[in-house]
Amino acid sequence: MKSSQLTGVATMLGSATGNQVGAAAGAHAFDALGPAGVVAVRQLVAAALLLPVARPDVRRFTWPQWWPVLCLAGVFAVMNLSLYEAVDRIGLGLAVTLEVLGPLTVALLGSRTRFDLLCALAAAAGVYVLVLPGPASDYPGIACALLAAGCWAAYILLNRVVGARLPGVEGLAVATSVSALGYLPVALTLSLETALGYAAVAGVLSAVPYAADLIALRTVPPRVFGMFMSVHPVLAALAGLVLLGQELRGHEWAGIAVVIGVLAANNLRRRSGAGGSHTTAKPAGSPSGGSRASWRRGSRTPSAPTATAGSRTAAAPRSCG
Repeated sequence: MKSSQLTGVATMLGSATGNQVGAAAGAHAFDALGPAGVVAVRQLVAAALLLPVARPDVRRFTWPQWWPVLCLAGVFAVMNLSLYEAVDRIGLGLAVTLEVLGPLTVALLGSRTRFDLLCALAAAAGVYVLVLPGPASDYPGIACALLAAGCWAAYILLNRVVGARLPGVEGLAVATSVSALGYLPVALTLSLETALGYAAVAGVLSAVPYAADLIALRTVPPRVFGMFMSVHPVLAALAGLVLLGQELRGHEWAGIAVVIGVLAANNLRRRSGAGGSHTTAKPAGSPSGGSRASWRRGSRTPSAPTATAGSRTAAAPRSCG
C-alpha cells in the first residue's frame, strides 16, 4: 500500500474514533441539555471551526452548487438529532449499528446480484438478532436510529455531489453553518457550563471527521473507504462501554458481528470484482472537480468524477455521531 493510502487509512481510523468518542461526550450532556441542545452546540462549534478554514465566498455560489449544500444542511440537522435521540433511548452501540444500515443499503442498491440479495437477507437477520423485538423494545428509539440510517445514506450521495462541485471543504462548511442556524434558537436557551463543555467537545470531534472524510477520499480508493464502515459499530460499542458504562448483551454483540460481517463481505466482493482497478476520488482542483478559480468565475457545474471500466464508484460515509 502506498504511503498516501496509509495516511488515508490512518485518517479514516482517526475520523471514526473521533466520531464515536464525540457522540459519547455529547451523551454526557443529555440530562442537562437534551439531545436537541447537544446537537445545537455541536453544530455551532463545528461551523465555527470549519468556516475560518474554508472561507467560502457564498456570493459566487451558483444554484447547481447551492442545492446540494442546502440538502446536505437539512440532512445534518435531521441525522444528528435522530441519532442522539436514538443514543439517548437505546444506547450508542445499538444506535450506530442500526445507523450503519444506511451506507450498507446504498452499497447493496448499487448491484442486484444473488450475492447482494444474500447480503441483504443476512443484514436483516443481524438486525433482528440485534434488536430482538418484543414488548420491552424501545421502538421509538429504533425508529430514530433507522431515520439516522436513511440520512446517512443521503449524506453519502450528497457528499459526492458537493465534493465534485465545490473545492476543499467549502460546501461542508456552508452546510454545517446553515444547519447550525436552524438550531440557533435552541442554543440561545442553554446556559449550563459543564453540559455545554461536553457538547462543545462533541462539536470539535465531529467537525474533524467531516473534513477527514473528504481528505481521505482523495488518497484512498472508495472501496477501502467503504470497508471502514465496519469499524463504526465496534468503536461505538467500545465508546459506549468505556465512556458511558453501556454494556451490551450477548445477542446485541452477535447482531453487531453479523452486520459488520455483511458490510465487510459486500465491500470485499466489490473489491474483487473491480478487476484490480484503483480509482480514487479526484481532488477538487482536478478537471472533474473544478478548480477554485473556475468556480470563482461562476462557471457551470463540472461533470462528476467517473470510474474506469470495471470499477465501482462509492461515496464517503459520514461521520455523524
